[in-house]
Amino acid sequence: MQIETPPSAKPYEKPEGERRGLVIVNTGDGKGKSTAAFGLALRAHGRGKAVKIYQFMKVPTARFGEHRMFEQIGIPIEGLGDGFSWKSQDLEHSAQLARDGWQKARASILGGEFFLVVLDELTYPLIYGWLPLDDVLATLQQRPKEVHVAITGRRCPPEIIALADTVTEMTKIKHAFNAGVPAQRGIED
Repeated sequence: MQIETPPSAKPYEKPEGERRGLVIVNTGDGKGKSTAAFGLALRAHGRGKAVKIYQFMKVPTARFGEHRMFEQIGIPIEGLGDGFSWKSQDLEHSAQLARDGWQKARASILGGEFFLVVLDELTYPLIYGWLPLDDVLATLQQRPKEVHVAITGRRCPPEIIALADTVTEMTKIKHAFNAGVPAQRGIED
């Protein structure tokens, strides 16, 4: 490790542009995509802003750690799917759930009642062909100017990346699962 001297001057100029809703994408093969989006949700909620979270691959009855906590603090979170594709009994049913869920998410984005709408794992129904990319792009472009949207998932379509304001790619350098360590409740749930 190399020791650095802390900066003594501000390393940037304050932007002069208009404040507006952002499209934020967390993608890549590394861990932390959903975790980062949930952090945004907590930050917005802490400022008294209305937040809605949709999880495209989680079942409506999911009770993972984030569901329990968001329920306690009053952030609505909704599972729209039936689990990951390898767990699905009927992929056409999974696709229909994604389409139905998208209509809910789309209405929340366009309705303007939420400051932040999180579309967790949206990339999967897109890359599986379950959702029309053109409708998602049009919704993001037509949303009210004060609505922020956070999108998570691997292999985000380049069209969404091009439209987004902020894109972070999580890169896997090392993961415990690859060393034979199973998922840990409270860390990966």
